[in-house]
Amino acid sequence: MEDLKALGHPVRWRILRLCLERAFTNKELSVELDLAPATTLRHVRALVKTNFLVAEPVCTGEHGALQRPYRATARTRGLIITPDDSGLAQQVDLAVLGAHRTELIAAGKDSGRGAKRGVLRLGPESVKSLHRRIEELIAEYPDEPDGEPLSYLWSLAARPQVDPGPQESDGDAIDQ
Repeated sequence: MEDLKALGHPVRWRILRLCLERAFTNKELSVELDLAPATTLRHVRALVKTNFLVAEPVCTGEHGALQRPYRATARTRGLIITPDDSGLAQQVDLAVLGAHRTELIAAGKDSGRGAKRGVLRLGPESVKSLHRRIEELIAEYPDEPDGEPLSYLWSLAARPQVDPGPQESDGDAIDQ
């Protein structure tokens, strides 16, 4: 439950993304995210408390002040978040989407490298198979040190049931 609460804000996902590449201080994060240092620190503390971020040893900053950098633990990789009655799982999903959207905007109008949206009707076993195959496909592409840094988002969501309306009686197909 604490994990879901910690991951339920888009800023926290952005902090984790930034701190995965290198350690950032609270001041550096606040500048990068255009947030007040106190606001950033509140998010950092929530991530440290749940072991999504770890504090590195204190070091001396450029003006001689002591500062503490933070690094992401990559604990979110492979984290399975299942729907729950509290709505926290949905809040986490929305936070991931919000962070991804913000990163797309920040990267600029030429940042897109491809997107696909569609509709599927799958049974439970096919959903499991699809998840497994996506994970296997992503695993086939290890990080290349000189490669372009790319962000990806894999999201599968249930659609609300819609009343199909009146059905054709003569067997003609209805466009979807």
